Amino acid sequence: MKHKYLSFLILFLLALSANSVFAQSPITGIVKRTDGAPVPRATIKIRGTNISVSADDKGAFSINSKQDAPFYLQVSSVGYKPQDFQVLKLQDTPLELVLVEDALLDQIVVTSRRRSEVLQDVPIAITVIGGQAAENAGAFNVNRLKELVPSVQLYASNARNTTLNVRGLGSTFGLTNDGIDPGVGFYVDGVYQARPAATSTDFLDIEQIEILRGPQGTLFGKNTTAGAFNITTTKPTQVPTAKAELSFGNYNFIQAKTSISGGLAKNLAAKLAISGTQRDGTIYNTREERKYSGQNNIGIKSQYYYTPSDKLQILLSGDVSIQHPAGYPLVIAGVTTTERSAYRQYAKIVSDLGYKQPVIDPFSRTINTNTPWKQNQSIGGASLNVDYKIGNGTLTSTSAWRFWNWDPTNDRDFSELSALTKSQGNSRHDQYSQEVRYAGQITEKLSGVVGVFVLGQNLKGLSQTEEVGKDQWRFVQTAATGAQALYSTPGLLDGFGIKTNSTIKSLSAAVFAQVDWEFLNHLHILPGLRYTYDKKDVDYDRVTYGGLQTSDAALLALKAAVYANQQFTTSTDNNNLSGNITLSYRPTDKVNAYGTFSTAYKPVGVNVGGLPTTSNGQADLSLAIVKPEYVEHYELGLKTKPIKGLIVNVTAFNTDIKDYQTNVQSPQLGVNRGYLANAEKVKVRGLEVDGSLQLERFLTVNAALAYLDGKYVKFTNAPLPLEETGHTEIINGVSTQVAFKDASGGRLPGISKWNVSGGAEFSTPGNLATKIGRFFIAADASYRSGYSSNPTPSKVLNVDGYALLNARAGFKSEKISIFVWSRNIANKNYYEQLQAAAGNSGLYAGVLGDPRTYGTTLRYSF
Repeated sequence: MKHKYLSFLILFLLALSANSVFAQSPITGIVKRTDGAPVPRATIKIRGTNISVSADDKGAFSINSKQDAPFYLQVSSVGYKPQDFQVLKLQDTPLELVLVEDALLDQIVVTSRRRSEVLQDVPIAITVIGGQAAENAGAFNVNRLKELVPSVQLYASNARNTTLNVRGLGSTFGLTNDGIDPGVGFYVDGVYQARPAATSTDFLDIEQIEILRGPQGTLFGKNTTAGAFNITTTKPTQVPTAKAELSFGNYNFIQAKTSISGGLAKNLAAKLAISGTQRDGTIYNTREERKYSGQNNIGIKSQYYYTPSDKLQILLSGDVSIQHPAGYPLVIAGVTTTERSAYRQYAKIVSDLGYKQPVIDPFSRTINTNTPWKQNQSIGGASLNVDYKIGNGTLTSTSAWRFWNWDPTNDRDFSELSALTKSQGNSRHDQYSQEVRYAGQITEKLSGVVGVFVLGQNLKGLSQTEEVGKDQWRFVQTAATGAQALYSTPGLLDGFGIKTNSTIKSLSAAVFAQVDWEFLNHLHILPGLRYTYDKKDVDYDRVTYGGLQTSDAALLALKAAVYANQQFTTSTDNNNLSGNITLSYRPTDKVNAYGTFSTAYKPVGVNVGGLPTTSNGQADLSLAIVKPEYVEHYELGLKTKPIKGLIVNVTAFNTDIKDYQTNVQSPQLGVNRGYLANAEKVKVRGLEVDGSLQLERFLTVNAALAYLDGKYVKFTNAPLPLEETGHTEIINGVSTQVAFKDASGGRLPGISKWNVSGGAEFSTPGNLATKIGRFFIAADASYRSGYSSNPTPSKVLNVDGYALLNARAGFKSEKISIFVWSRNIANKNYYEQLQAAAGNSGLYAGVLGDPRTYGTTLRYSF
């Protein structure tokens, strides 16, 4: 019996062995590039298993499937796009698997015209930054991108007070007023994000960032007069994938990122991405003995991707970012003498109050403020994107809701004094948008896009507070005699302030279209048209509180000169027809020459930051409405590919704006945040040159230069610069103090004449332990010449030019990357912005750029 069982066991093992041999029939093949050259050491894996092999130096491989066909081979290699190949049946002949190089600069695909196109074929000035490239350069938010793209300017004293401009145009420079629309569109996965604070959040699993320069109103839902950021994130995949990244640096910097993606059911995939960033502050408050200007961010984004057929794709997304940083204080940068009387100079005021003069040492990175700084925000939303292929195009519907909560505290006298002790612009914003468009190849010679867009916004100011302290009386007192002497009454202004509740309800609707018609061989004409309707309803209510409670008419009048109740409601609407026309000549795939003329418009604005008062003390309601901007834009461009791996693009442009919306800083304390006004005409013209060179996979070089010349052609009612506050002129034979001047011919704020950036990366094949990959070293540098930091050109509020150098070095492979990095290696001290303190007494403060930072990053893919 034992022999019988033994014989059976032997037969079973022989059968199992035979079956195993059959199942292990090897699959052979070779991995190649698009030009036919072999890809050495590529990884080949059978999807859904742990079975994998590496190709040899000639790209050849052999792998045992251990399963019946059909199945998928996953093929990947550093520097190439991962590719899945389906094996329908086992065969004896070797397979040929072709990988596309990931960084072929002349094959970058963009979706700026709402369809997939090769970048060099699009007659628009566009800069493209891949998500991985942005991460490698340390650009984990939009603020870091400005060092890579010379034509982009971003200034922020905090998330709310963010100015995002392209070619010097887009938003008002300085303190933000919620009553105007940005001129640079900011889109993530096709969803327009209305609040500039969206630029402060950390990127979450970014695939690509496209930066379009110039008006783009006939391509995007929301009108854009200066440019657009078109950001796409990676979509969920059915194939299970995951990656994790961890960075450590000085100032106790820690950043962790992770994402996981995979199939939930047939045709349904999901992805979850999480990012967290923490860093100690770089500015020390000696009074509170704590650090400010740190980072404390967390972001989460989830997506569900349903693809029931080749024609239908549905993407449901939700995201939220929460930021509780340790404030973003400004440091005292200097004190200048104004044209006010000696009694009203800052040094005299501080001396009379019994304080020491401030130490002007901004790059010691210390402050001595007595109100804690706080800039807490949460921002997020949900969207549903549906793509349905019809004919040779795609019908797209994008529905979205987004929110923004803003909870700040600022010390706006920037000092230890109890003058302007609180400035809290608490806000809540909700937006709802719907876009429907059709884009595609209509005929062989005709392509285009047509769409409708509706955006509703509800922006609330929630008990926004401004409050002064016990020292404020001396700043507003004009003399020590007469009624002005009563300002020294004990407690008169101590704790005196205003609480403002405001609402802006706005509606924007548009119809837009653009076509690309090749009417002659290689010659394209691209006309576009846009009709826009905008409506805004404003309810503004400001109420005073605190201070000395008295019935004395003289004291009440003095308090009212500092803060007074203001209440108004207003409604305004307007419509606009604008468009563009482009001629593009593409004789070969190496040349694209184009010329564009376009008109654009930025909607009517409203003032919700407090209005200046008239001679009778009432709000000047004539300033409640701000006229729309009207833009005329001319552009000539040349995109070339002279030789393999080299791209050189040149763009020249001229932009004229009528009724330019600008921010005015008033000497009246009651309009601390400034108010909006129109400059009659401005002009910005410039030249941009950018190029890139790629030598195989060993060396990549890029460089860009932008020359920008921005001026007020006519601005006859500009605010006085800080040093001219108190200026008097003889009017009708009487010496009269004036608050405005003619700034015509002066330069626009925030625009450097020369902006240069460049970078290079060199890599070579190598092994790190058992991992096959490439060792690399890379650096990027940027330079900006000096620029004005005040709405009206000023002698003191100018930022000097500066250069920054960043570098990184390490190892990268298909699965793992590890590298060290440093930003601002030279530890350059520089300002990003200078700003006059409220009341224009002579003090001004600055936003400091980051000091040298360094660290290491480990990235792993599963």
